[in-house]
Amino acid sequence: MSSSSRELDDSGVEEGPREELEEDDEPKVCQVCGDTATGYHFNAMTCEGCKGFFRRAMKATPNFHCAFQNKCIITKSNRRQCQSCRLQKCLSIGMLKELIMSDEAVQKRRMLIRRKRMAEEPAVLTQEQEAIIHELLMAHTKTFDMTFSDFSQFRPLDRDAEHTQVASASHRLSSETEREEALQDTIQKVIRHDSSFVSVFQTEEAENKSEEGKIKFTSLPHITDLSTYMIQNVISFAKIIQTFRDLTIEDQISLLKGSAFEIVQMRFNMLFNENTGIWECGSLKYCMNDAQRAGFQRHLLDPLMKFHYALRRLHLHEEEYVLMQAISLFSPDRPGVMQHRVIDELQEILALTLQSYISAKRSGPEKHLLFPKIMACLTEMRTMNEEHTKQVLQIQDIQPEMSPLILEIVSRHF
Repeated sequence: MSSSSRELDDSGVEEGPREELEEDDEPKVCQVCGDTATGYHFNAMTCEGCKGFFRRAMKATPNFHCAFQNKCIITKSNRRQCQSCRLQKCLSIGMLKELIMSDEAVQKRRMLIRRKRMAEEPAVLTQEQEAIIHELLMAHTKTFDMTFSDFSQFRPLDRDAEHTQVASASHRLSSETEREEALQDTIQKVIRHDSSFVSVFQTEEAENKSEEGKIKFTSLPHITDLSTYMIQNVISFAKIIQTFRDLTIEDQISLLKGSAFEIVQMRFNMLFNENTGIWECGSLKYCMNDAQRAGFQRHLLDPLMKFHYALRRLHLHEEEYVLMQAISLFSPDRPGVMQHRVIDELQEILALTLQSYISAKRSGPEKHLLFPKIMACLTEMRTMNEEHTKQVLQIQDIQPEMSPLILEIVSRHF
C-alpha cells in the first residue's frame, strides 16, 4: 500500500505509527480476527475494525466480562460478540495503549492534514462566492461608465483664472503661517509635463482682497458637479445589491454616508494612469492640482496621491475592485449603524470571498501579500475620509458651492 493510501481513524486522522504494506506484498490478515489487515496499528498487524475497537476501549475504562470462560475464539463474524476476549487478544498480540494519540494531538494532526490538503489542492470559489462576485460586477457595470459619456451636465473646469485668489483662500483654511514643502517628486514630474496643470500653491500668498461674490476656488464648481455625479452612481451601485436593500433604511443611509468618498476614490483609481499621474475619465483629464484649485489642502491631497499610486500598482482585477468597494460599503463601525452583527457578518463573507478569489485566480508568490495590501489600503482610506469631510465643510464656509448631496454625505456624526 502506498503512502497516499494510509488509513485514517474515524475522524480522518491517522492514529499512531505503523509500517506500510508494500503494493506487491501478499495480503495480510488481522492478528485479532483474521479479517484483511490494513497495516500495523498500535504495534500490531490489524484490520480497521480492530484498530478502532482497541482505540475506543483504551480511551474509556474497559469493564468487559466474558459470558463463557474467557476462551472465545475471535473471528471476523463473531468479533462483536465478546468484547472482553477481543480486547485480551489485542493485548496478547502486542497492541500498546501508549501509541494512542491524545485528543489534543488528534486535533493538531487533523489541522495539519487539512492545511496540507488545502496547499496541495487548487483553490476554487464556492457557488455562493461566484454569485456574490457576479452580483457585484453587474452592479458596478450598471453604475460606472469608464468613458464618462453620461457625465454631461457640468460646469466647465476653469484652469486659467488668477491663482492668487485661490492661494489666499487656501491660506485661510490652513493653520500654518508659511508655505508647505514642495509637492512630492512624482507630482512635480507630472506638473512639469503639462504646463496647464500649474500648482496653485506656487504663487505668492497675498491678503484676500477679492471682491464680494468673486470665485476664489476656480475648480470648485466643476469638481462639485463631478463629485455629485460620482456619489449618485455609488448610491445606485449599493441599491442594486440585495443584501444592502435588506438592511433598514437608517443603516443604508449610514453605510452610504460613511463609504461614499472611499468608493469614489476606488473607482477613480481604475482610471488612474500611474505613469503620468493623471486620471483619464474618457475625454476628461484630471490631475491633483484640479483638487487644489477647488480648495483642498495638501495634508489630504498628498496621502491621497500616495494611495492612488499604491493601489494602482497592485494591478487589481475588476473583481477585486468591486469586492474592495463592497467591503468598504459594509463596514459595521460606521457612525449611526444599528445592525452591527448583521453587517459585520456580511463584511466577513466579502473578505473571505476576496481571499478565495485571490487564491483561485492569482499566481506567483506576490499573491500571498495581495490581500493584506488591499486591506491596508482600505484602512488608509478611513483616515483620509475623515480629513476629506473636514476640508469639505471648511471650503463650504468660504465658498458655498457644494451640492446638497455632498453636504448630506459629510453630515454624519463623529
